[in-house]
Amino acid sequence: MTLTRQAKDRLIEFHDLPLIMGVVNVTPDSFFDGGRYFDTEAAVAHAVRLVEEGADLLDIGAESTRPGADAVNEEEERRRAIPVVTAVAKAVTVPISIDTSKAAVARAALDAGAVLVNDVTALRGDPAMVDVLAQTGAGIVLMHMKGTPRSMQQAPHYDDVIGEISEFFEERIRFAVAHGIVRRQIILDPGVGFGKLLEHNLALLDQLRRFTLFECPVLVGVSQKGFLGQLLDRPVQERQWGTAAAVAMAVDRGAGILRVHDVRAMKEVVQVAAAISRQTIISMKAQHA
Repeated sequence: MTLTRQAKDRLIEFHDLPLIMGVVNVTPDSFFDGGRYFDTEAAVAHAVRLVEEGADLLDIGAESTRPGADAVNEEEERRRAIPVVTAVAKAVTVPISIDTSKAAVARAALDAGAVLVNDVTALRGDPAMVDVLAQTGAGIVLMHMKGTPRSMQQAPHYDDVIGEISEFFEERIRFAVAHGIVRRQIILDPGVGFGKLLEHNLALLDQLRRFTLFECPVLVGVSQKGFLGQLLDRPVQERQWGTAAAVAMAVDRGAGILRVHDVRAMKEVVQVAAAISRQTIISMKAQHA
């Protein structure tokens, strides 16, 4: 059965193959690209290149959410993001997501051509955000984060990380639906690296399928992240093989969207991992027939 998500006037379909979301950072302090695409023209060219490499969606963000990052004010975030969204929407046909927790930035981006909002606060950061989504019908990624980007890695604690994030999703879905968002707009993200220690991140990936029980697509962002650096003792630019392994495991455990920087390579990882995973499922069904 094909799962679909509403994103304004578009339907995003999830078939057997998970979708690839390419990352476009319009920030001077991104943890990965370090401001390489801070210039509007460079960001747009990068976005087009990601689509040519196989991105199914694009996620454009103008405020860094790396651990320890400082907040960016609304005016500056709009100044960075909206020209890029406007130009990218004219240059590509894939759905565009705006990575923001500010309602005014989200509305401007949706007016400029975005159809999804990727909110790391899961509608907790700006009280007006839920109304923007209810009124526009845009898709919404509800991400789990303990604390804020500035403080989230300061000794985060969980008694049961899977259970607590599941409860968080239940509550956030109820809140969204109660405020006019329909369930088919919702995508879930367990927030790998957002207020989690190494053991929490590994548990999330190992038990990712638990979150598919909500019958919403699960977005996973592991690309080049710090937990890979801890495991491999590699700097951020040398974590591509670790990223590939984590992406493959996420696909096997039910991820619907993989948010990545290196689209061309991770597209191939997803294709192979999904093909193997499908065969495993078919074999298991045959054994129990």
